[in-house]
Amino acid sequence: MGETVAEQLLELLNKAIARELGVSIQYMWQHVMAMGMKSPDIKDIFKDIAIAEMKHAENIAERLFYLGGTPTTKPTPINVGTSLKEMIELDLKAEDEAIELYTEIIKVADGKEDSTTRLLFEEILTSEEEHKHVFTKLLS
Repeated sequence: MGETVAEQLLELLNKAIARELGVSIQYMWQHVMAMGMKSPDIKDIFKDIAIAEMKHAENIAERLFYLGGTPTTKPTPINVGTSLKEMIELDLKAEDEAIELYTEIIKVADGKEDSTTRLLFEEILTSEEEHKHVFTKLLS
């Protein structure tokens, strides 16, 4: 038999945690690298978004634990880039992936009638869409 909706949801939440851990490291490392590139505005943007992503990881981990799962400690692959343009392009791709994943989690949580998880991810999705908007503006 296939996995239950509950198992699927726990697996998706762990994918979300891994993603949030990965991008928080990615954005923080870009913040450090941008300091050497004399990019004060972008440097601060990387740092602020990195901190927001770490808070997302914490909130998702708390929810996963509450649902009986064990939060992962392994981040997704970290892609820093070498130029500011490449960094922002990589970050935009990461935000698109988050939006896709979190939209799926909202649907699964809704199907399980888990309104708390759904609301958490609706809130995080709004934040990820804002990050995407910031990176899109930086690229133009």
